[in-house]
Amino acid sequence: MAERLLEVNDLATYFFTADGVVKAVDGITYHIDEGESVAIVGESGCGKSVSALSVMRLIASPPGRIVHGEVIFEGKDILKLTEPEMRNVRGNDISMVFQEPMTSLNPVLTIGYQLTEALKLHMELTHKEALERAGSLLEQVGIPDAHRRLKDYPHQFSGGMRQRVMIALAVSCNPRMIIADEPTTALDVTIQAQVINLMKDIIKEYNMGVIFITHDLGVIAQVADDVAVMYLGSVVEQGPVNEILKNPMHPYTKGLINALPDINNLDAPLQPIPGNIPSPLDRPSGCVFRTRCPHASTDGKEGNIEMGLSLIHI
Repeated sequence: MAERLLEVNDLATYFFTADGVVKAVDGITYHIDEGESVAIVGESGCGKSVSALSVMRLIASPPGRIVHGEVIFEGKDILKLTEPEMRNVRGNDISMVFQEPMTSLNPVLTIGYQLTEALKLHMELTHKEALERAGSLLEQVGIPDAHRRLKDYPHQFSGGMRQRVMIALAVSCNPRMIIADEPTTALDVTIQAQVINLMKDIIKEYNMGVIFITHDLGVIAQVADDVAVMYLGSVVEQGPVNEILKNPMHPYTKGLINALPDINNLDAPLQPIPGNIPSPLDRPSGCVFRTRCPHASTDGKEGNIEMGLSLIHI
């Protein structure tokens, strides 16, 4: 049996604004085991990134606040840790690959400085030891002439290479778990494939747990064991990735899959989900997807959809 690394139970994160309360994450539950990859998918604005930042306790307060729930990491609720204790968890036990590497890397500091800073802080290495490990990490993620490039700045790397640096930074302290927030966004398909294969190799080598956040269903088929589908701050369906992709049960999941291009008929028109995501300030009652759902009704005949059922594949 694989060791349970993380349990997220009924997690809710709200933003208290002048216009009202934004329920960005509203009671989500999932878990991840050692060596397992869990994907969180959904449209932009559904709460994927906020859920990840909540696990890392990086929500800006004010206006954001985790209002209830548990985040149990290796048996401890990290929502109850002090900030110094949480700083020790970040990077050391749980690392994060952020969505845009150019804004995540400091443009005025060398790549070597940014890698060695984490190594000296968390692993208490000397400067020479940290430089040696930093060079080895860049080699591991496929950056040529790695030790020389430690002296370069982020703008001297391509987008794909910057993402590799972010992955190297994430695994530098041998964490137990990584959160990858859309690591293939804005990369061309060739580089996307390279980054995906790199992450798969790292997961296997380090036997770590991974939360993979994306809106690309094609990506999750390659990297994830389980998937949680989010819509407007809620998980509407979750289960093994093959089951979800082959036999989706929730209308929103079906809509996401139907919106993908048909590789057997590239001339076929796309089938987008009609309508737009409602404002999080005015969430629909019952099922949050009902305003865009082809099965929704007002006569009670589609009761399971009207009342909002989170579907779990067993």
